[in-house]
Amino acid sequence: MSSNVVFFGWNRSIPGREQMSAQHFQAFTEYLAAQQRSGVIQSFEPVFLTPHGGDLGGFILIRGDNAKLDALLATNEWVEHTLRATMHLEGSGVVRAVAGPLIQERMASWTKQIPGK
Repeated sequence: MSSNVVFFGWNRSIPGREQMSAQHFQAFTEYLAAQQRSGVIQSFEPVFLTPHGGDLGGFILIRGDNAKLDALLATNEWVEHTLRATMHLEGSGVVRAVAGPLIQERMASWTKQIPGK
């Protein structure tokens, strides 16, 4: 089953490393914009959450073709960005996901697994 989204999330900057986070955020969004211009990804959307007492402070939702996303996550440049993020962000992580039209496909597969159905 395919996945059309990469969710890159984080909690907050490690105290004292806020400047590093700001610089890397700029570099990472420039990298993603270049990936979008070259057709590797369809789009990306940074989201900052308001304080809510939880451990997710923000995320970037990256949309694209499953195979192209697989290839992106295997590049040295992607790996370097995610490793760099661990140096200045608490709770950074990458999760594959589905969104948009693939939700119906995933929901249909899920409902087939319901006992007694």
